[in-house]
Amino acid sequence: MTPSVETTSSEDSELSLPAPKERRRLREAAELTHDEVAAAVGVTAATIRSWESGRTAPRGRKRELYMQFLARLAALPQEAGPAGAPGEAKTARAAEEPAADPPAPDGPAADGPTPAGPTADARTQPDELSVDLPVEAPDLLPDEAPVKVPAPGPADAFDALYAHAAHDLARQAYLLTGRRSLALEAVEKAFVQAWDRWPEVAADPDPVGWVRAIAYEYALSPWHRFRRAHRHPDKPPAEPADRILLDALLSLSPAHRRTVLLYDGVGLDLPDTAAETEATTPTAGNRLVHAHADLADRIPELADVPLEKQSALLRDLLTALRPAVDLDPRPAVVVRGGGERRTRTWTRATLSLTAMIAVSTAYTVMTAPTHYEPPLAPGESVSGVPPLAGPQQLTERSRKLHDKLLADPEAGPARIAPKVE
Repeated sequence: MTPSVETTSSEDSELSLPAPKERRRLREAAELTHDEVAAAVGVTAATIRSWESGRTAPRGRKRELYMQFLARLAALPQEAGPAGAPGEAKTARAAEEPAADPPAPDGPAADGPTPAGPTADARTQPDELSVDLPVEAPDLLPDEAPVKVPAPGPADAFDALYAHAAHDLARQAYLLTGRRSLALEAVEKAFVQAWDRWPEVAADPDPVGWVRAIAYEYALSPWHRFRRAHRHPDKPPAEPADRILLDALLSLSPAHRRTVLLYDGVGLDLPDTAAETEATTPTAGNRLVHAHADLADRIPELADVPLEKQSALLRDLLTALRPAVDLDPRPAVVVRGGGERRTRTWTRATLSLTAMIAVSTAYTVMTAPTHYEPPLAPGESVSGVPPLAGPQQLTERSRKLHDKLLADPEAGPARIAPKVE
């Protein structure tokens, strides 16, 4: 326990930052806005204001980036002269360009006419040089002309973002789920969606946070529990301490697990953690307190550490955890190509379905009747009508009459005349 605490304190001393007032003074001396500093560090402008006012302090990787950025700002006035007046940093950057001027030749030629352009005295005046240099520099320094570097295309920028954040996001998704295949799948899904909406991601002040939010949402989706491939976790880590830490982390609820990973693992401050988890700052703080209490009950190392030191120790434990599976994502070209192929497939399927609907509609229009044909009325049963039957049996009287007619076939009046017997 003691060595880990000492390591944490040494790291904090190395990453010491200037006072909040000094941070603001350095930014104003360089004539930078909050948005420009936020874009350089990878946070929001509100976070920079909070850091400069002293309400919050940067942590983790954002702390290192902010410290390096302030160190560069502090070095610029020292190269230009005494610090204090706004605008000296930009003047110092302009004054660096004429330093490559060829020195004046020694000997008799030095007494000759001086070439046209800014003199040595003029170079000591940054304001005049900053005005004259854009006009005179191409003639004086043909070899020092600025080289125009072509801006990277969308594919190059996407590949750079993927190479910078894919491995870390895969590790974070593994800590959220305990499953290698689900972690890699979540990262690929997030980057495919980022490539589909690249203009929006490229303009976002924190593209890594944009992709991280999508990956976390996909990894923590409750529907994965119904998939056969993701019902059981992967092989546990080899170290007993890593197994205990991973089991304790997976025992938390998804909301608490995500809050702990963002605050202690990634190093976001509490307002940024609350914003990414779509919760209020007090809610995120309560989740963090309860999650630390649950982890302290399961992890022996955290139980013996004061509350104010638990976050730093937990960050060290999460950083030192070594999974037993390989978490290397596929190359960026493969992920980007897979997303493009999937988009083309869905586009073709949509066009095919639209064509089928159009053909069916045309066939229906051509074969539909042009006038109304009323349907035939159904038959009705009629009662009281005797059934149809054949000839009835002859009675005795009818039989005699029938025989008599057959016996006297003669025709004419004599037939009806009576006979005398």
